[in-house]
Amino acid sequence: MSNLELPDTVAKHPSIKDAYIEPENVVLDPSLLDKSLLERMPEPAGWRLLVLLYAGKGVTDGGIVLTQQTVERENLATMVGYVLKLGPLAYQDDNKFAGIPWCKKGDWVLVGRYAGARFSLEDGEEVRIINDDEVIGTVLNPDDIKTL
Repeated sequence: MSNLELPDTVAKHPSIKDAYIEPENVVLDPSLLDKSLLERMPEPAGWRLLVLLYAGKGVTDGGIVLTQQTVERENLATMVGYVLKLGPLAYQDDNKFAGIPWCKKGDWVLVGRYAGARFSLEDGEEVRIINDDEVIGTVLNPDDIKTL
């Protein structure tokens, strides 16, 4: 036996490469196919909220159709979102919220421009997971809020 070979009785130390699998070995979980899009979205942990960003109409009040690039730029500046889910600890801190939640599931909310973690869904729509105290306010109609 050469110096480079290990005897069968000596355990080989795993490397980081051992944690990866080949792309052809990725397995489809068919149990997820019957679930709705909302059910497949991440559950916000702790005091966080899952918010779907408002994409706007894509047409100005004067009837001008906006280009995809303009719509995407506006989406980056979006500060209005629809609350889809609340984490189990959202608005439970009595010292911070005095027992009064700032919003609930189904509300349109204002959030800071750079608040939370952004990610895209399979259809290209963007959602954010934000902390419960990053809600600035609620609005009745998202079209009432114009970005600057």
